[in-house]
Amino acid sequence: MIDAILLISLALFMVAIVLHLIRIIKGPSMPDRAIALDTIGVNLISAMAIISILLKTTAFLEAILILGILAFIGTIAFSKYIERGVIVERKSDH
Repeated sequence: MIDAILLISLALFMVAIVLHLIRIIKGPSMPDRAIALDTIGVNLISAMAIISILLKTTAFLEAILILGILAFIGTIAFSKYIERGVIVERKSDH
């Protein structure tokens, strides 16, 4: 019973990821795309956790942590790009 619920939730997470990919492609504005990108990261983390539960292993826990850190950094960089137009500011000597 639990396995069926986990498989259904995994399928729904995959559907959500596809819908967010469509939002990234067709998004009316850049902030909509940034939110969709962040939500894809959260959904991938959740899907990996469900797969880890289904396979009864802890091998994915490190990958979940790394993906969480990368998703966070990517969201910060993308939102900074939206706000300022540059990600890394360089000071010129002139």
